[in-house]
Amino acid sequence: MTQEAPSRRLVVPGIVVTVAGGAAGFAVAHGSDAARPAASSASAGGGGAEGTGTGAAAGALARVDDVPADGGVILEGPGIVLTRDETGTVQGFSTVCTHQGCKVSSVANGKISCPCHGSAFDTRTGQPVAGPAKAPLPPVAVTVRGGSVFPA
Repeated sequence: MTQEAPSRRLVVPGIVVTVAGGAAGFAVAHGSDAARPAASSASAGGGGAEGTGTGAAAGALARVDDVPADGGVILEGPGIVLTRDETGTVQGFSTVCTHQGCKVSSVANGKISCPCHGSAFDTRTGQPVAGPAKAPLPPVAVTVRGGSVFPA
């Protein structure tokens, strides 16, 4: 038994509805709170610091102790995510998600997460581990001196 192809009268309205629905969904998501950076100055999976407010040396981004092991701190002012691995090595990454430019919002369980589309990045390497992002977070050079993290 052969089946007839659907008529143009059935297909075209379906396409129009699909495109309109997608555009409306994009507009709603783009204007949502999840697409905007958080209002707080720092977000972390276990602690936060920015500038010299927590005992960091003048010009420092944070104290090493303020960056949780296997976690990190998001410094919104300079746009840097500081992470620290289990050996104590501190890394810096951009807060801008490589998928569509949203700001990452949290660091927990070895992942840097973006709220917009579900991308997640490895805290040790910045490589994507989930979501639509294909490129790693760009590294930001940092150096540790006297227990504080400085821009390199």
